[in-house]
Amino acid sequence: MLVTDDRLVGGRDLLALARAAEAGGATSVQLRLKDATTREQVALARALVAALGIPVLVNDRPDVALAAGAAGVHLGPEDLSVSLARTIAPPGFVIGASVGSAAEAATARSADYWGVGPWRLTSTKADAGAGLGADGFARLASLAGGRPCLAIGGVRADDVVEVFASGGAGVAVVSGILGSTDVQSSTASYSAALTLAIPP
Repeated sequence: MLVTDDRLVGGRDLLALARAAEAGGATSVQLRLKDATTREQVALARALVAALGIPVLVNDRPDVALAAGAAGVHLGPEDLSVSLARTIAPPGFVIGASVGSAAEAATARSADYWGVGPWRLTSTKADAGAGLGADGFARLASLAGGRPCLAIGGVRADDVVEVFASGGAGVAVVSGILGSTDVQSSTASYSAALTLAIPP
């Protein structure tokens, strides 16, 4: 999952970056733009939905996701609760939740997937806390009851095999992809690592 970031997009064409990530093997995109207005977020989400053949989710804002026809929303501990979001979500609408502790895991039981992290200390989310590492990630993933867990927070391509060995189902990446001038190639490095993590 590519997760966008205002600072790392840095004035570049977000649609072009998302298309490049898709071409490199990204299987979903989460629109996370903290500095954009609601109107801008809806317009960008709609444009991404129209441009991509992979699911688009919106960070924090179920209203924006629903207005844009996005596949779902990703909610943090300070956002609308997963259970409340579920009451307004249509059938098939994907709800993800950020989980960084056992207490957060307890409130995310009805989410479709968990974003577990941070894997390591990250500069793209100031309030993410200390890195969990493989052991901390595995501990939280064991609470998921079979729910897919994506590692997020400073995840590098060479971490992918360890993420899967720790019970992960995928990775959500910000700077490891958008911090590059060649988004397609950076995404492809994660895809290549994925093929090693999941043998045929």
